[in-house]
Amino acid sequence: MLTITYMFSSSDDMEMCSLKVLELEGSPSLMLLRLMGERGCTTGHLMDYLQTLGNSEALQSLQILIQPQSVSIICGHNLRLSCHAVGKSPVQYQWFKSKEEVPNSFSPDLVISPVQMKDAGFYICRVNCGDAFEFSHWAQVDVLNVTLCYGQSYHFLDGRQKVVIQPQSQRLHVGEDLQLECGAVGRPIPRYQWHRNGVPIPNSTKRKLMVRGYGKKCFSFIACLCVYFLFPLHFPVLKPCMSLIFGWYSFYYIHHFLPFMCLIPATDKVALLIGNLSYQNHPQLKAPMVDVYDLTNLLRQLNFKVVSLLDLTESEMRNAVDEFLLLLHKGVYGLLYYAGHGYENYGNSFMVPVDAPNPYRSANCLCVQSILKLMQEKETDLNVFLLDMCRKRNIHDDSTSNVVLRVTANIVFGYATCQDAEAFELSSTGFTNGVFVKFLKKRLLDDEKITVVLDRVAEDMGQFDATKGKQALEIRSSLSERRALTDPILPGDSADLAHAHSRQWAKAHELPESMCLNFDCGAQIKLGFAAEFSNVLVIYTHIVKKPTDMSFCQAHVTDFSQDLDVDPKLMNRETPEETGIYLLSSSLPQHCLYTRLSSLQKLRVRIINIYSISLSVLDFGAGHNWRKYRVLDPANIMVNLRSETGELIGA
Repeated sequence: MLTITYMFSSSDDMEMCSLKVLELEGSPSLMLLRLMGERGCTTGHLMDYLQTLGNSEALQSLQILIQPQSVSIICGHNLRLSCHAVGKSPVQYQWFKSKEEVPNSFSPDLVISPVQMKDAGFYICRVNCGDAFEFSHWAQVDVLNVTLCYGQSYHFLDGRQKVVIQPQSQRLHVGEDLQLECGAVGRPIPRYQWHRNGVPIPNSTKRKLMVRGYGKKCFSFIACLCVYFLFPLHFPVLKPCMSLIFGWYSFYYIHHFLPFMCLIPATDKVALLIGNLSYQNHPQLKAPMVDVYDLTNLLRQLNFKVVSLLDLTESEMRNAVDEFLLLLHKGVYGLLYYAGHGYENYGNSFMVPVDAPNPYRSANCLCVQSILKLMQEKETDLNVFLLDMCRKRNIHDDSTSNVVLRVTANIVFGYATCQDAEAFELSSTGFTNGVFVKFLKKRLLDDEKITVVLDRVAEDMGQFDATKGKQALEIRSSLSERRALTDPILPGDSADLAHAHSRQWAKAHELPESMCLNFDCGAQIKLGFAAEFSNVLVIYTHIVKKPTDMSFCQAHVTDFSQDLDVDPKLMNRETPEETGIYLLSSSLPQHCLYTRLSSLQKLRVRIINIYSISLSVLDFGAGHNWRKYRVLDPANIMVNLRSETGELIGA
């Protein structure tokens, strides 16, 4: 990647605009806008100029990025609804159930643990930013009392889609009422449609089916179709098998029915996102961190299991790819996004780790085509590679790759630039996207074939004056079916394997639970955690209770593991930005001390062992001296900080 500067006005124009401040009611900004309008500039140009100058705050009106999703959940499980927004100033949240405020619900995530039957209903979040406010979409929460009614217990579902209430076998006299019930959990909330002999039963779109005076003397097939994303999942069929004496009876038993629809599903969707920016021997970059962060949020909305990693060495990149491959199996959609330095020789693309020597060769880098070959061995249904890197030839590498790929009609490459060309990030004082992701993120959620999405991104990039003639998106595809990133997930015969992989992914991304810690001086602090990336953790401390004889106290996290290269000057800071937290700052609670831990993949021990907590206190009656106190129950920390963060890509 290279950096370019794009200017839009001469010094004379700028001086003329500045002099407007001397006039009564004069406005340099209005004058500049008038000049731009006279020269044919559009609002799109203005947005590009402001982003190029690093003044993205001027563009960032209050906007909800992640909407809460409706969900069907089992009573007793944990409910989480999420709403994330950005604005010019810190964003505040308030959740409502119908028209009533939910008490103490001021964070982006509404957590009810455990959820009860009374918690079912409709929820909405109000987001405030200064005087501006927005409401999220409504989210319906359906709570099923499965264990109580059916004597079953479902653990570790992790939000995956599953039918948990099956219609029960029964005997009926002719003329008796037919009552059947079906229930499914998952996100988004399922929809129901009962069928008889493959034909939808009118006005039968609820979980429970009631047919008054069921009088059919012939056999019939009755099925409940549970639909997620307009695709049927795990639905039972009631099939009559015999009639008995003493009148007409029908004896029903559970049977599996064939899908009614012909959409193409994925058995799972997994994405590995790598952003390398802090190079040891090469120019450092800015955009990969922002690009990986934005794509992570978007792909999660498409139900991808996302692993997002920053600043990996060669061995760490290879470990990350190995763990990524473990999450793939037959029918999975696999996506790899890479942002950083790279090159291309003889049609093979190479990703450059942060510890690559200068000059580097293929032995120091990862070959994308070698990764594709390993993905093909997993029999994936779709392989997508989005490579946001330069494709210039490496004159220091004269080796030729002998990677032999299978012929499969399911491969899509989206190159940020053409062959033998460079990819750019825009120069600015702040953090902005690279050129590729700047346009990709506007199209990624489109319900279109992936190649159509990339075609539209290419068209958008072609209209960007800053890179015209320098960078153009290139697409290579062997795709023969309509595969889209928005396709639904249907595990099918791979349900157990998909569930095991889901647990593996969830385990690697499990955050420690927030907790309150008591000190022997009587003070109480709250210790909280947030994930910025899969290998970047934010720890924040907040004083909940301060004894009256203390004038001031702060809770510090200290004594980090030597595996982590933590700068003491960037620990326990009063603002997220001071410790390097730029992208997550608006979602963090205020009035805390913040510490950002990166490169968690380097840990050789679990996170419970990497730090300790101390309380520094300024006493009124001790000559204003600083004192340190200890936690009353240190074991409480060890119990609550059981996290597998960093275990995904190993050391």
